Amino acid sequence: MAGDAPPRQISVSAWDRLNTVFTVKNSWQRLPSALAVQGEQHMTQSSSARSTQLPSPSQPLSPSTRYWPPGQPFSLDVPQTSLYDNLRVSARRYPDKVALWYYGREVLYRELLAEADALSGHLAAAGVGQGDRVLIAMQNSPQWVAAAHAIWRLGAVLVPLPPMLGPDEYRYFLGDAGITVGLVGGEQYAALRAAGLEHAVVADLSEGTTLPLPSGLDSRPELQAGDVDWQTALRAAPAPEARVGAGDLAALPYTSGTTGKPKGAMHTHGSVQANVTGSAVMRGANPADVLLMTLPLFHVSAFIHDMLMGLYLGNRVVMMARWDKALARELTRMQGVTVWFAITTLVVDLLSLPDLSAADMPTLRMIVGGGAAMPEALARQLRDLTGLTFVEGYGLTETISQSHFNPMNRPKLQCLGLPVFDVDSRIVDPESGQEVPQGEVGEIVTRGPQVFQGYWNRPEATAEAFLELGGQRYFRTGDLGYVDDEGYFFFVDRLKRMVNVGGMKVWPAEVEALLHAHPAVQEGCVIAVPDTRTGERVRAVIVLRPGQRPDEAGVITWAREQMAHYKAPREVRFVDALPRGPTGKVAWRTMQEEARGELEPQGD
Repeated sequence: MAGDAPPRQISVSAWDRLNTVFTVKNSWQRLPSALAVQGEQHMTQSSSARSTQLPSPSQPLSPSTRYWPPGQPFSLDVPQTSLYDNLRVSARRYPDKVALWYYGREVLYRELLAEADALSGHLAAAGVGQGDRVLIAMQNSPQWVAAAHAIWRLGAVLVPLPPMLGPDEYRYFLGDAGITVGLVGGEQYAALRAAGLEHAVVADLSEGTTLPLPSGLDSRPELQAGDVDWQTALRAAPAPEARVGAGDLAALPYTSGTTGKPKGAMHTHGSVQANVTGSAVMRGANPADVLLMTLPLFHVSAFIHDMLMGLYLGNRVVMMARWDKALARELTRMQGVTVWFAITTLVVDLLSLPDLSAADMPTLRMIVGGGAAMPEALARQLRDLTGLTFVEGYGLTETISQSHFNPMNRPKLQCLGLPVFDVDSRIVDPESGQEVPQGEVGEIVTRGPQVFQGYWNRPEATAEAFLELGGQRYFRTGDLGYVDDEGYFFFVDRLKRMVNVGGMKVWPAEVEALLHAHPAVQEGCVIAVPDTRTGERVRAVIVLRPGQRPDEAGVITWAREQMAHYKAPREVRFVDALPRGPTGKVAWRTMQEEARGELEPQGD
């Protein structure tokens, strides 16, 4: 199996030094009775007492747990302190180390802390207090990082928003979260003011940089009365630090709004810390690592795995404001990047560089991420080129990134991995809510320390998002999947994305993975379009590799040789590029809605 070999430079012995383990589906029921009792106690004990309740790693475990990193406990002791405190500790440890590199600008750890502290003073003077919601709407930048920690110093709640919305979109978030104060990039200032933001601290993201930034990020708008630029805000004296504990709200990231309006997912300092700590331990990361940040900070992946984990460990974080595959290659080589957290689409785009070689990544030891399953053909191309295996994980806004991750010593391809520290995940029938047998497809449900508290001001939506199983409360992910006989979880598709072809279920992700094996296909997306005979039919939207010119009939014929005929696309559309959302994920829903708007139901 391709996943049996560890990625380059990642040894099993490295994992032996980590405090890591994964709790897998039904593992406690499969343990010997004495261990099962300890396991159930463990799931309800406070972190400070867990170490005395765990079975010894040397004791035999069930088959589903044998692939956990060897010799590790079942739990992590998560810091009970605030996220702000993580930066303060690292600034004391590494005051003169570069925390952030940004287009030639270098920010030391002590400088980053000082900027956050000063900014907190201005925010306090503007009326921000403990529990208040404060938005950040700017591209990746040192200012984004300082703003987040200033908010947390005050015990306020960070609301990260995409820096490309219009006034009407921003107006919804301001009203829903009760936001009056925001820290914004200059290019977004007019839209937020038009939306009704009462007070803005406005950043010119080009300050201190020596290399060209993406267009528009050096904006210096004329400010309205009462608003201030970044440097003016930094003249304030630091505000008193609020008393903040693990149970206080830290962040309110919004879901994508696939059903109705976006909803704010309430995360505490404790739920965020669970994944910050877990991310570091899972990877075997250390203070010498250099991280490449290519995903936007308003997305939970970069928020956890690049910014917060990087600062927690004292890493150097190389920041990109927007994705640029040529720049990513250059920075990886010139900055000595060792770890890259990416979504699959960025890896696919990087691999499209015609002259990409292993020499471009001499220090890179790990590429981890998720967003979508890595097609086998592209995973093989990456491995042949670099010797690296793309190690996949899985999570949602509601779990503040990872709830599952492949063990680094034994990852599987196109696999969500094993539930991470203290996480219990099951597969249930979406209708009955009852657990299904191993290997059967159902909805993934999960519980653990990183699961959100609920949706902001949405008690009914919160109630619908959870179910009770065996006396425990589980979050319903809305994703379909299954568990193999080794305890690894696999994604099938979104519960609401299924294509119904004459009563036969077609999972677009499965068809997309098969289409990537076609020699002419660089990238593909499968959507459902109306059909009078079968209700729905499969359409493939395909980006071709350079120089390839297959016809629609040829692709359809090839597809029918690779899969059941009802799964195969009945029509193909060739496009130059697939539309993407703010985080870089393919916007399949947009394409599907446009296709349905164009077509009246039709048959053959």
